[in-house]
Amino acid sequence: MAAKWDPEGSAASQPLLTDLYQATMALGYWRAGRAQVHAEFELFFRRCPFGGAFALAAGLRDCVRFLHDFRLRDADVQFLASVLPADTDPAFFEHLRALDCSGVTVRALPEGSLAFPGVPLLQVSGPLLVVQLLETPLLCLVSYASLVATNAARLRLIAGPEKRLLEMGLRRAQGPNGGLTASTYSYLGGFDSSSNVLAGQLRGIPVAGTLAHSFITSFSGSEVPPDPILAPVSSEGPGVDLAANVQKWLERVCAHLGLGVQEPHPGERAAFVAYALAFPQAFQGLLDSYSVWRSGVPNFLAVALALGELGYRAVGVRLDSGDLLQLAQEVRGVFRTTAAHFQVPWLESVPIAVSNNIDEEELARLVQEGSEVNVIGIGTSVVTCPQQPSLGCVYKLVSVGGQPRMKLTEDPEKQTLPGSKAAFRLLGSDGSLLLDLLQLAEEPPPKAGKELRVWPRGAQEPRTVRPAQVEPLLRLWVHQGQPCEPLPSLAESRAFAQLSLSRLSTEHRRLQSPTQYQVALSEKLHDLVDSLRGGPL
Repeated sequence: MAAKWDPEGSAASQPLLTDLYQATMALGYWRAGRAQVHAEFELFFRRCPFGGAFALAAGLRDCVRFLHDFRLRDADVQFLASVLPADTDPAFFEHLRALDCSGVTVRALPEGSLAFPGVPLLQVSGPLLVVQLLETPLLCLVSYASLVATNAARLRLIAGPEKRLLEMGLRRAQGPNGGLTASTYSYLGGFDSSSNVLAGQLRGIPVAGTLAHSFITSFSGSEVPPDPILAPVSSEGPGVDLAANVQKWLERVCAHLGLGVQEPHPGERAAFVAYALAFPQAFQGLLDSYSVWRSGVPNFLAVALALGELGYRAVGVRLDSGDLLQLAQEVRGVFRTTAAHFQVPWLESVPIAVSNNIDEEELARLVQEGSEVNVIGIGTSVVTCPQQPSLGCVYKLVSVGGQPRMKLTEDPEKQTLPGSKAAFRLLGSDGSLLLDLLQLAEEPPPKAGKELRVWPRGAQEPRTVRPAQVEPLLRLWVHQGQPCEPLPSLAESRAFAQLSLSRLSTEHRRLQSPTQYQVALSEKLHDLVDSLRGGPL
């Protein structure tokens, strides 16, 4: 693969973002004359995250870009020489300098696919030394991406299709790379936008935001705008002194709401005016810097109605404290009565956004029937995945030199499935998902309408299934270092993820105590495992 700088790819990983033992094993393989032996690894997870019954596969874009750019620079090799034994043969380092991924082949689930325990997210094959070196970076690129995408998908399932979800967790993320990954894959999982500007630049994610309390509290009310004149949106007619017009509207609004005109905070009002002059076609208000009812709402209404006279429409308000569901309900009520009183119908439907440490439980409350919340900003709960901080992906050797390899361990859960494999999704006549089937790559694929006997993982007996449809799961993305097909755009993968989720049954989609989806082995694979273990499963 010819390396070419790619800003999106360079944000993903570097060759030395790895564990030291990968380099020591590489030296061991090279010294044993096994560097070029063909090997295959599988990357998968053992349990679905968050106590759920599904995961979303993510990170493939970053993996393909990483493989494309993989090359050890002189500085990388020199550093490895400094941490490996001093008597290491210099020829090994020359071997490292020549490494690339031109011999690597990758099959994988498309991004946004439903993924289940034991089914490979990636199959990586090629020269043993190289594919061993890829273990840690590929795990790093896939594990967190898939975890965040799954977390975001759960939040989207709770929110339903109508509510807009804004990811705003960059300041809470585990470092800059974690922040970029979280913004990218929360979007893939179903969020509508991100506050992360770099994610917008590198990944094309829609960016959105409001304003902070610091902007509001930075004004005292004594400030005079250098140019308070605002032209009508149609540009026809004279401009208007917005600050003066807001003051007139404040008196009318306060009379309507039964407030004294001195009650709304003048600094908050000055901040709203300044923001409106900067963004007349995108004015929004943060209502809870002082008091929602005595200050935020009347000040917002005064500015919004003054803008409305000039043909502009406020785009929203945000609530960041208190009982968000109740406050949104009450704010909507005020908007409705004010819209009727001043005969400005557009005011009734001004979007209401909420934020403030929203988790799954609070989200479910905010989207209940009758909720007036339109936009929900979630930060910590999406980017840090507090319910489960790691997906626990593993990268295991399954074949060397065309011979199956299996990890036998004292812990049955950690035993691996040997051999190069194919994976299929079996569906019923109504399109429902029956199970995922793992079989040896040499076996003929299952056929629609034909009965076959399979061994569900963890079961003591086989079962018979007759699929109406059969879908191959693993696609060839990279062959001998060359891309086989264009990667879908992030937006396309996001749409595919939502389509994938829609195919799950209610029992499997349920977030609490779901029915676990079944993954099964073909008889031939089952027999191979049995023989390598030296006894029945």
